Amino acid sequence: MELGLVGLGKMGGNMRERIRRGGHTVIGYDRNPDLSDVDSIEELVGSLSAPRVVWVMVPAGAATQSTVDQLGELLSPGDLVVDGGNSRWTDDEKHAEELRARQIGFVDCGVSGGVWGLENGYALMYGGSDEDVAKVQPVFDALKPAGEFGSVHAGKVGAGHFAKMVHNGIEYAMMQSFAEGWELLEAADSVTDVREVFRSWQEGTVIRSWLLDLAVKALDSDEHLDALRGYAADSGEGRWTVEAAIDKAVPLPAITASLFARFSSRQEDSPQMKMIAALRNQFGGHAVTAADKAGEKGADAPGADVTPPAGG
Repeated sequence: MELGLVGLGKMGGNMRERIRRGGHTVIGYDRNPDLSDVDSIEELVGSLSAPRVVWVMVPAGAATQSTVDQLGELLSPGDLVVDGGNSRWTDDEKHAEELRARQIGFVDCGVSGGVWGLENGYALMYGGSDEDVAKVQPVFDALKPAGEFGSVHAGKVGAGHFAKMVHNGIEYAMMQSFAEGWELLEAADSVTDVREVFRSWQEGTVIRSWLLDLAVKALDSDEHLDALRGYAADSGEGRWTVEAAIDKAVPLPAITASLFARFSSRQEDSPQMKMIAALRNQFGGHAVTAADKAGEKGADAPGADVTPPAGG
């Protein structure tokens, strides 16, 4: 089949190549002319045969909204838009309604696979009507990993991105668990080779996984991760997962804690810990470290000999 693809970044560019390897025609557009097959979205739409299918792979929010609006003006009844970015599921419902008024179909698709997707395939979670999904099924089949699993028609519009959002929330918690375990192993004097402990877990354990394999790969490159700063961004989907859990009264303690841990990583000097230090000093006389001595080992620093006062 023919496919128009808007957005040829790290994900979109590799997806274009994998779809082409599957025997399909892909006409891609990106704001970077070095990546584009055509000079504009108008030219992209004009190059496709009806009924057209256009896949959008641009950042969530304003960029996706603008692209969907533009496609709504250019496409014809019977055509289809697929949003394969990281949009919020509530935006999918809005986009589907806007396009439905023009008799244009809409499918949302959560995509997982990152930079490895070109060779390994992409896990796909999509939402929409059976009729609309069928129009793009050959592309889903080309993108998914080999084998029985790796793609799912999750439900109606919004279900694909909702499923991908929950996937990413689980991913947050799994990464946080590996990170906490690694730090504890590094802190133990009795453990002399943390990297090899992680490597040993790759076979025969219940926590063996691709994330564990990637952790070992990272430790092979930098055994103690000395070259990295302890800072982790969040794409937004972790926040949406927690917000959805609140709306539906579903407890998510592990995923929520992992999101908050990322917030903590962005603080050079935690304001919360300042208050905790002050309170410990007030109620128990515990030692505090002055701000102008940051970097020195204060009386209450790890390794210091501190005897808590009676009743503390």
